[in-house]
Amino acid sequence: MGQVASISVYPVKSLGGRTVPAAEVDEAGLRGDRAWSVVDAGTGERVTVKTTPRMREVVATGDTEADTITLTEVLGRPVRLARSAAGPQVDAAAVHLVSRGAIARAAEGDVPEGCSADDPRANLVLELTGDGDERSWVGRRLRVGEALLEVVRTPKHCLGVYAEVRHPGRVAEGDAVVLTDELG
Repeated sequence: MGQVASISVYPVKSLGGRTVPAAEVDEAGLRGDRAWSVVDAGTGERVTVKTTPRMREVVATGDTEADTITLTEVLGRPVRLARSAAGPQVDAAAVHLVSRGAIARAAEGDVPEGCSADDPRANLVLELTGDGDERSWVGRRLRVGEALLEVVRTPKHCLGVYAEVRHPGRVAEGDAVVLTDELG
């Protein structure tokens, strides 16, 4: 079907992601993905990109103190980072996959409301062969590197598809993407 074009991990939910050459994928998704959230220092309520779009401009460095200072300056109010005790804070599924074809379609205007074609916030960007369209994969399984993923649905406000992890494993740039005959 194609190959992995790029891999992104978003250590802090709602902040910009970091591109990595490879990632370990376990049952909860890419290791280190969305493990932290931004919370209001006074109320303890979670602050998200939906209510505070400027968060998207900040890329987490991994230094909690430095990231907190940067966020407080960018957002103009005191915030702190809180580690999620319940694992990655995903909205729909463990892994978000988007093809370069979906990004191209979005650039031409085929984009869901509220979605950014410039920043699809995907964990895996795929280069598919032929006229592949990941939206047709719902209910199917996909081997990506060593991991086996089950595509569970298309997002309402994002490009691509969401998948759950059925078999953990390592995924690297350039790894093959193979749609299997296994149905979910």
